[in-house]
Amino acid sequence: MDRLDAMRAFVTVVAEGSFTRAAERLALSPQLVSKYVSQLEEHLGARLLNRTTRRLHLTEAGAAYRQRAEQVLAEIDDMESALGELQGQARGRLRISAPVSFAIHHLAPLINDFQRAHPAVGIDLQLNDRKVDILEEGFDIALRIGRLKSSSLIAKRIAPVRLLLCASPGYLKEHGTPQRPRDLTAHRFLRYRYMEENQEPLLKWLPRSGEGGREGSGLTSNNGDVLVEAAMGGAGIALQPTFLTGDAIRQGRLAIVLPEHEPEPLGLYAVYAHRQLLASKVRHFVEFLEGYFGDPPYWDRF
Repeated sequence: MDRLDAMRAFVTVVAEGSFTRAAERLALSPQLVSKYVSQLEEHLGARLLNRTTRRLHLTEAGAAYRQRAEQVLAEIDDMESALGELQGQARGRLRISAPVSFAIHHLAPLINDFQRAHPAVGIDLQLNDRKVDILEEGFDIALRIGRLKSSSLIAKRIAPVRLLLCASPGYLKEHGTPQRPRDLTAHRFLRYRYMEENQEPLLKWLPRSGEGGREGSGLTSNNGDVLVEAAMGGAGIALQPTFLTGDAIRQGRLAIVLPEHEPEPLGLYAVYAHRQLLASKVRHFVEFLEGYFGDPPYWDRF
């Protein structure tokens, strides 16, 4: 027995005053409606209706049960209606995890534009360069940069992320411009802590902080903004994404090093948990992301 179906059948029989009219309203057979009510009484261990050839009479238990059953069914109908609205319209709180530097430089205009288009959506944006567990930590969506490995999560590629070696013109004038990758061993390097050597072949030529290269051979940081600022100040060569270096390259504050050895681009991905029955706020945000930054992205126009 489906208890909700049985409950709905009982309430409808009482409202209509007969099994036949209740069956018509529910688009069921009178026999099935009668069966539902009988099964409900058996489950509850109490008679809900006294049946005569002409009329139906609620018992005391039936009257009490009817009142509570109507409340339960009304709450279920309201809940399903609200969920239907959530699926049809973007509304509610959207929790997003995003990389620190990318979010600081590029997400505020997007979120402002998204909320103008979907004013019923509130944004909770958390910035973190670590890989968050979306389900465990309660995020609706995470923006990630890299070459994503296969997983049970859905990943939508939003934009390419170019990596370029760059240094200030002053640094290159003083220390020379590398002509081939092996020349990098003689230079100071500004290293992003989370970048993996097995993913970027150029990194094998670049000394770690305090190892090889020039005296005081570089800087290691877990923040790209710090490294880009250091590079513009003449501290060494950095391998950083163009969404951080594009403006400085355009303004001549940074020069590209070994452009013919540019690494394969990474990707900016929107990562979320489910493809089916996706909450409307997530679906609308992912759709809004697509193409927002341009093709190529605006930060690569230098």
